[in-house]
Order: sequence, then structure tokens, then C-alpha cells
Amino acid sequence: MLPVYRLALPVLCLSLFLPCAFSVEAADPIPSAAANTAQEQPLERPPLPERSQEDAAALERQLPVQEQQLLQAGADTFLALWKPANTASPKGAVIIVPGAGETVDWPQAIAPLRRTLPDAEWSSLSITLPDPQSDAIAPRTAEMPPTLKAPETGSKDATTSAPIEQAVSGEAEVADKAVVETREEQVGADAERIFARIDAAIAYAEQQSARIIVVLGHGTGAYWAARYLSERQPPQVEKLVMVAAQMPVSAKPALAELAPTLKLPVADIFYRDKPADRNAALERLQASKRLKASGFSQVSLKALPGNSKAEQEQLVRRVRGWLSPQPEEKR
Repeated sequence: MLPVYRLALPVLCLSLFLPCAFSVEAADPIPSAAANTAQEQPLERPPLPERSQEDAAALERQLPVQEQQLLQAGADTFLALWKPANTASPKGAVIIVPGAGETVDWPQAIAPLRRTLPDAEWSSLSITLPDPQSDAIAPRTAEMPPTLKAPETGSKDATTSAPIEQAVSGEAEVADKAVVETREEQVGADAERIFARIDAAIAYAEQQSARIIVVLGHGTGAYWAARYLSERQPPQVEKLVMVAAQMPVSAKPALAELAPTLKLPVADIFYRDKPADRNAALERLQASKRLKASGFSQVSLKALPGNSKAEQEQLVRRVRGWLSPQPEEKR
């Protein structure tokens, strides 16, 4: 017969082992639950860069480093291209504001002007504008479902369908009103960002000892330049040039209400080949004639399809002639 202590030894070992096993099994679900929670939480991704930032990054690899300037406007850092005048006594600096979707070296108007103005004794500073966020908000066009269309006159369901149609129409009006209000707020936010960049460009031109500062806008950039000068009225800017001016979507007030009322000389250069552009230019001209004193003037150009080089040379010649009029130069 075995001693009692030999029979008790296995029982003692088992009693010591089981609590450890249970404690391990009880502890397993806690990290598993934490792991599952971590897997369920979506990963936070950094916001995608704006298209203007991507375009600027691509240009930084292509353009001469000595032309590139990184300017600061609030929380934004943006690319600007500076070319000093090719003379010991520059006449001033021209700040070039591109339109929507255009870069600081856009082949139409922007690049030809910024590269050739230094030969006319004007320094040039082309700036990058932020992506317009207001363009991403489009008004909704609501169409009534076929089942809710108004029945023919005399139908028994006319009185029943009318409240449904009114409800659908009311909801559409509320939704459209919300879209319009949101878009107007976003247009205001776009304006503040653009104005901050023009402020930074003017400050840089002053640092370069520019005697006269001119702002030149192309496309929608012409609208933002005119609106900036109307609202901010910076004393440093003495002239405005608008080239092929366009209105941004949902922007107010209209360009015809802004440009002619500015208290400085304004050149409105437009292409007369497109009826819409010609009519808009006529509206701006008529608005200027209703004012007693206005420095507003217009120059009409003819588009030259298939001959982009000649078309750009025509534009450069007109801008240079207006900035520095020469008696012998044919206008």
C-alpha cells in the first residue's frame, strides 16, 4: 500500500495547474477584443493635396530654381514665379493672377506675359491660386418621378396627387436653397484665400522695390483681381489689366458692377469672336459710360485659331503698349 503523501502529490500538482490554465483562458479574450476594436476603426488618411499643389510641384521640377518663390498666405504656402525686369531702372512689377484650372506658367497668356514683360522693363510675378471649392457644389435639378406627375384634367386622382406634388416641390426648393447658401459661403471662403495670396504677392513686390504695382488677371483671375481691388483698395496697386475676363460660378457681384467703378485705370482686353464674351464686354463698357469719371478702357482682339504663337504675340504687344504707351507704337 502506497504512502498517503504519494497519493496526495498528483492531486496537489493538479490543483496548482488548473487555476493557471483558467487564468490564461480568461485573459485571452481581452487582447482579442482590443485587436478587433483596432481592426474595426478606420485608418485616418491625410487629406489629398489640391490639384493646384500637384501642378505646382510638377512645375518646380521643370522651371529654373532662381525664378521660384514660395510665398506664405495664412496657413497656405504657394508657388510664385518671379522674373526681374531686364533693366537697371524697372518701371514696376506686374502681378499675374491665373484663372481657374491654370498654373503659374499656363501657355495661354500667363507664360507669354510673365516671360516677355521683363524685356519691356516690367518685372513679373505669377502666382498660384487655390482650387475653387465652390465649383464642387452644384445645384441639384429635381425631376418628379413618373408616378407623381400631375394627372390629366378631370382625373379622379387629381386632388390626391396635388398634395404629393406640392410636397416634392417644397422639398426640392428647400434643398436648392441650402445648396445656394452653401455655395455662397464657399465663394466667400475662396475669395478670402485668393485675397490673402494677392496680399502676399504685393508684399513681395514691395520687397523688390517695385515703384508701380499692376495686377493682371486672366479668365476668372480677372474677376478675382477686380473684386480684390474693389474690396481691399490697396494703395500700392495703380493699374488693373483684365484679359479674357470670365465670371466664376455663383460669384457676386457681377464683373460689370466691379471693374468700371474702380478708382484706378483699368484695361479690359477681350476677344470679340465669341458672342458671349463680346456681349459681356459690351455690358462692362456701357456700365463705365454711365459713370462721370472712370478710368475704364477696352481693347478688342481677334482670335487666331491654328496660330497660337501669333495670337499670344498680339496679346503681349497690346498689354505692353497699354502699360507703357509709346507715341510711335501702333496701337
